[in-house]
Amino acid sequence: MISITEKTLQDLQFPTVLETISSICNTDIGKQKALEIKPFREKEVLMNALMQTSEYVSSFQNNNAIPNHGFEAITHEIKFLAIEDSFLEVGSFRKIATLSETSNFMLSFLKKFEDYYPYLNKKASEVLITKEIVQKIDIVVDKYGEIKDNASADLLAIRREMNLVRGKVNQSFGVALTQYNGLGYLDDIKESFVQNRRVLAVLAMYRRKVKGTILGSSKTGSIAYIEPELTLKYSRELSNLEYEEKEEITRILKQLSNDIRPFLSLLIQYQDFLRDIDVVAAKAKYANRINGILPNIT
Repeated sequence: MISITEKTLQDLQFPTVLETISSICNTDIGKQKALEIKPFREKEVLMNALMQTSEYVSSFQNNNAIPNHGFEAITHEIKFLAIEDSFLEVGSFRKIATLSETSNFMLSFLKKFEDYYPYLNKKASEVLITKEIVQKIDIVVDKYGEIKDNASADLLAIRREMNLVRGKVNQSFGVALTQYNGLGYLDDIKESFVQNRRVLAVLAMYRRKVKGTILGSSKTGSIAYIEPELTLKYSRELSNLEYEEKEEITRILKQLSNDIRPFLSLLIQYQDFLRDIDVVAAKAKYANRINGILPNIT
């Protein structure tokens, strides 16, 4: 078997072609894969690749255009899931769910239109279609990538309590503001924020008359920033609940990570499949650009 030398490839401007195809890819891992293309050694493998590109070229003209297959890589998530007892952050699960949905949609599409895309479907038929990954994630994570209130009974109870306490924080602050403003103890600005907490802007001469904790003062020293006593009590209660919420979210994410871990090898397949389709699409767009046609291989 004759091997093509690097010099011959350079003379044929093969690396330049690969760089062009790489630039047309939508994903970073697709771009990388395109740059790694080597000349084929077996005719069967070559024909398979050529036919996949040819089918994609035909999709630009026919009525069954290949759907969008762009995706955000989950390379980081794949590495993490491979580590036992590790758990992913909530945003990672939205990425995994989106990748799974895109893959399943693409696999189903190619199966449905096998007559149009036999070679692409042959590639797709090696990958399993499952809704389980998306279903498991949808129970816990909403479409904005946030943990749902009803992800667990405990989380729902904690968040309901947090809303009640937040209401008490605001209500108690409002009462104190009205009371001390009426007595003329407050500066014109009336209130401010210190360390992310709402405070009364009390004239320094009246600071001993206001029940609460001094959290700071103005540069001139004419204003003392005070958190009212009752507001402070509810703020502490809220801080405790926020800690409980954080702990419960960690427990939920650990559980979800364990539920998704068995699908690790399938997620790798999904990512590889979409990456390869990205490269085929780039080849097809390049073929269109140069008015390329499917060659006869002798």
